[in-house]
Amino acid sequence: MLEVEDLSVAYGRISALDGVDLVVPDGSVVALLGPNGAGKSTLLKAVAGLVPPIAGRVVLAGESLEGVPAHCRADLGVCLIPEGRGIFPSLTVADNLDVALSSHDEGMRRVVDYFPVLGERRAQLAGTLSGGEQQMLALARAVGAQPRLLMADELSLGLAPLLVRTIAETLERVHEEESRTILLVEQYATLALRLADLVYILNRGRLVWAGEPDELRASKVLVESYLGG
Repeated sequence: MLEVEDLSVAYGRISALDGVDLVVPDGSVVALLGPNGAGKSTLLKAVAGLVPPIAGRVVLAGESLEGVPAHCRADLGVCLIPEGRGIFPSLTVADNLDVALSSHDEGMRRVVDYFPVLGERRAQLAGTLSGGEQQMLALARAVGAQPRLLMADELSLGLAPLLVRTIAETLERVHEEESRTILLVEQYATLALRLADLVYILNRGRLVWAGEPDELRASKVLVESYLGG
């Protein structure tokens, strides 16, 4: 289980997160929603150890991650798919996957089962893939690493609706078959609400709402205020 307790982050004098509390139960999918600039990406980066908090703490499986650097958090099973994908464009698809796979043969079979198109493109340079295929590669690398906590920042950004649906279906399958714990930041609320067991809404660095997807769908005020209608 991931616990974020009273977490605050600032960039100079600008507050990015202000006293945020959040829980991601084991085996759940939690969606983090809110307008641009709400602090969603900053929260993921703070959990991953990429930005330091000025107050509060991050706890994983009962152990505080205070002072634990990003590479050690990755070793503990914290995996972040950043906005922008974070793949190696000059390496082949197979080489990109090799970086993450804990067991090459078994891991490659799992990944290709989830993402057949990547099996067809193994020898292709990652930088020559389409935007949707690059996003699939980023997700495949994360899934192949078998993380304790998989965090994804804007997986649907810039993708056509058909690709968004494909990625949603794949994430659903990963969650169902592997009981993977997932923290998802999404502007595309429909995707997030389809996948999530629990939803948090951030606005201007503060937590303004938490509840189940059906509660959010039923609240026209919340949807119009924080999710753009």
